[in-house]
Amino acid sequence: MRERIYTIPVNEAFEQCGDGCPLCRLYEKLEDTELDLILGASMMEPDVRQKTNELGFCAAHYRRMFTMKNRLGMGLMLESHLTKLQNELTPGGVFSRDPSDKPIRRISDLEGSCYVCDRIEEKFSKMLETAVYLYQTEDAFRETLKNTKMICLPHCRRILAAASGNVPKKVYSDLFSDISGIMLGYLNILREDVSWFCRKFDYRYDDQPWGNSRDSVERSIRFLTGGSERTIPGSGK
Repeated sequence: MRERIYTIPVNEAFEQCGDGCPLCRLYEKLEDTELDLILGASMMEPDVRQKTNELGFCAAHYRRMFTMKNRLGMGLMLESHLTKLQNELTPGGVFSRDPSDKPIRRISDLEGSCYVCDRIEEKFSKMLETAVYLYQTEDAFRETLKNTKMICLPHCRRILAAASGNVPKKVYSDLFSDISGIMLGYLNILREDVSWFCRKFDYRYDDQPWGNSRDSVERSIRFLTGGSERTIPGSGK
């Protein structure tokens, strides 16, 4: 298979995903890159600062940046972001003496926006399109995808949505069959593991081995919501 620069991350994610979701792996690599940039090279760029002032960050990415221990970088971003908000929300701005819905709309917009999420989504959407393209054009990638052990539910939806209406019906039918097979196969295993996990709390099963059930709750959450062991750690076996 002849690789192009934009196909390499997608191929690597599917080849190296192990027992996890390859698309979660892709997403988290994008997230790491964007967080490193925003607290590093991009932090002082005027156009970036203008965007972060306007959009802010979601709670999850504020927490991630905080754990990266660049307090000065965060402080500088927060200083200009808070200054912009102060100008907008104090008397003379949207919080004027005449009651209106402008403050409500501005705060509501801010609650639903995140500079990092927007940057990731822009790139992730293109990577989903690349995965569909590889499935359509490369037999080796198609085989790799078929052998994938797990794709989380949100990303099952995303890759099928990326393909729907954009590939020939036969290709979509094949992809749907492969994704469904992966999802339902993993779901069956997961349900059995969770059932055994629950039985292990019954004294009658004390002497029975845990098998693969010990971290089944964590794996279920990752399957249902997306994310890796970094976001929802497993308990180990």
